[in-house]
Amino acid sequence: MGGSKLYAVIKGSGSYVPPISLPNSAFVDRNFLNADGTKIETPGNEIVIKFEQITDISERRLADEQHVASDLGTFAAEAALENANYDREKLDYIIVAHNLGDMESGTLYPDIMPTLASRIKQKLGIKNPRTIAYDITFGCPGWTQAMIQANYYLKSGDARSALVIGTDTLSRAMDPHDRDSLIFGDGAGAVVLEAVESDEPIGLLKHVARTDTEEHLNLLKMGESYNPELKRGPKYVKMLGRKVYNYGLTYVPLVAKECLEVNNLHLKDVSKILIHQANAKMDEAILKRIFRLYGEKNVDYSIMPMTIRSFGNSSVATVPTLYDLVVKGKLEGHSLNSGDYVMMTSVGAGMNINAFMYRMP
Repeated sequence: MGGSKLYAVIKGSGSYVPPISLPNSAFVDRNFLNADGTKIETPGNEIVIKFEQITDISERRLADEQHVASDLGTFAAEAALENANYDREKLDYIIVAHNLGDMESGTLYPDIMPTLASRIKQKLGIKNPRTIAYDITFGCPGWTQAMIQANYYLKSGDARSALVIGTDTLSRAMDPHDRDSLIFGDGAGAVVLEAVESDEPIGLLKHVARTDTEEHLNLLKMGESYNPELKRGPKYVKMLGRKVYNYGLTYVPLVAKECLEVNNLHLKDVSKILIHQANAKMDEAILKRIFRLYGEKNVDYSIMPMTIRSFGNSSVATVPTLYDLVVKGKLEGHSLNSGDYVMMTSVGAGMNINAFMYRMP
């Protein structure tokens, strides 16, 4: 194949959606506080109703108490390897995206050594010392960034395959007195990538990414509980929600458009946009702005499959889980076919945004 090039192609995918469903009603009796420690006087039922109106989250999934993030990642990886029918001993790389490692239930201490990738490699029973395992932390866009890294390895010819996993249990890192504790759930997603020779572009194409630290560094960070009695203790995930919303609304559409442009594509070429989901209203507003950048007033919301209503924000697991559910026909009304162009994009702590195009083989 004289004119052929190497492309990173997804050979199989898997996801793990934890079995425990926690509805919004479970938060009605919570003692929610303001950042200054004062009590929020709004009745709990009003708080959860307003929360659902803003985010569209009605429930979230939680990992079993005995499982940690590397367990969830292993479950998703096993499903991906089976789906790909791939010999795990031939994997060149295992790249795992997460945020706080194997945080055990009931603790608030991140556990990241040894790496989750090494732990998952052992749990998968892989003996090959040439299967290189490492982690990446890039906020919620961690899995999409890991895919971008894996793409470099496979396109260069340095590697033939990679297992790319996103796994998180961020529900365990939330301040119970912070209303943002309703947002996060747990989960994992994974894909097996293989280098494939092709005369025409397939698989992972070009990407765009950015990191904004000057003004936006601390929009998402670890911080003290809003409960004064818990101060100076372990830190929790803290978010300046309105500013995160504005940041995403301002920059994600620009990154999405730039990603299409570097791939010489137009919005009309895109079959699906798999976007990180922290807030359904934010994602809908982002999509509306993307369409507006192309002079389109009528927004096709069917291009953007959503899982946030029942899964919550599963961080790095969101995009790979979306992909897995769509390609396996598990999201009603959504499918992907050979030749379809898919955009995968995410935004999160750092503050980081990335997007890449994927063409279905």
